[in-house]
Amino acid sequence: MKKIGFIPLRKGSKGIVNKNKRKMLGRPLFTWVLGEAIFSNLDEIYVYTDDQLIVDFIKKEYHWTNKVKALLRSEESANDTVSTEYAMLEFCGSINFNFDVFCLLQATSPFTKRQNINTCLDKLNDDYDSALTVVKTHRFLWNEDGSPINYNPQERPRRQDFDGLLVENGAVYATTKTSLQQTKNRLGNKVAIVQMDEESLHEIDSEKDWLVVESLLVERQKRERTLDKITHFVLDVDGVFTDGTITYSKEGELTKNFDMRDGMGLEILRQYNVEVLVMTSEQSELVAKRMQKLKIKNVYLGVKDKYSLLQHILEEQNLSINSFAYIGDDVNDLTNICSVGWSLAPNNATNIVKQHADVVLSENSGAGAIREACDFIMNYNKRF
Repeated sequence: MKKIGFIPLRKGSKGIVNKNKRKMLGRPLFTWVLGEAIFSNLDEIYVYTDDQLIVDFIKKEYHWTNKVKALLRSEESANDTVSTEYAMLEFCGSINFNFDVFCLLQATSPFTKRQNINTCLDKLNDDYDSALTVVKTHRFLWNEDGSPINYNPQERPRRQDFDGLLVENGAVYATTKTSLQQTKNRLGNKVAIVQMDEESLHEIDSEKDWLVVESLLVERQKRERTLDKITHFVLDVDGVFTDGTITYSKEGELTKNFDMRDGMGLEILRQYNVEVLVMTSEQSELVAKRMQKLKIKNVYLGVKDKYSLLQHILEEQNLSINSFAYIGDDVNDLTNICSVGWSLAPNNATNIVKQHADVVLSENSGAGAIREACDFIMNYNKRF
């Protein structure tokens, strides 16, 4: 049974400019749901967009998986006056309905987890032809004419005694091919419901919404962590190994400055069986040569979605994120900073990173910060 995911994206956004590409906790918004979809039970995920930059980003960024495909949608289907169903059916026709289960995923729902997707898929059986995610709300609802909808004001119930209502949160919709062809709709005639956490009801339509959702994501990532012995140490490069400055010539990148003490710290750390990984958004020959000199084998260059790559490493090697330490200095490190067992930041990192890191080091990047981080990890493991 072939199960596909479908993420529709449009360039235009009236409430928040470039919303889908804007960085939410250091990651483009759409990559939150895309990353979870990759690690779900979906067989393929299609990103359907009118933005060539997103198509190029996906082809470059997710080379480590064969599950993700990006397709350009028509201008007509990307118009903000047409329905999502129009785009769905246009896409399905373009691939000749080559699937058994269709799963619509909304990019504006960053709280979606792979478990939510899998539960919706599991609901599709002889009893249900479709499923959707909902949130239970204990709000008291009213009609405009002043009449109550879901309770008796004369017998106002306590929250703990109130069943509440289930509200569609617009995150995940799954349906069979047969149902989609018959109804031309994301939902069929026998609908199953899957509950998600209440925080997933937040919509991102304004700058204020964005700040609220980002704050909630930070708390969720941190809440899921537990303490464990550190077995792996992941490092950013620019602003961690170096002071963040680069010398250029007319031929391109010329020099970066590295601290020899940092290299010795990493060598000692590996003697304590802590594996070292380097993950940087830059595609730099200088970095590649320096890491080769340091005998660091796990070097990932040109990575924009660092969190998804880290998740891939965890799954591929059956590792726990709680046994990872991470050091970074800027916004593209934020999700990993908030998610790993221990996160560290050089003293001259950006304020937002220092705000969320577990440890702010006393040394600056390119001036002993990594050596200090290595000492911290070794001392922590000794006491663990």
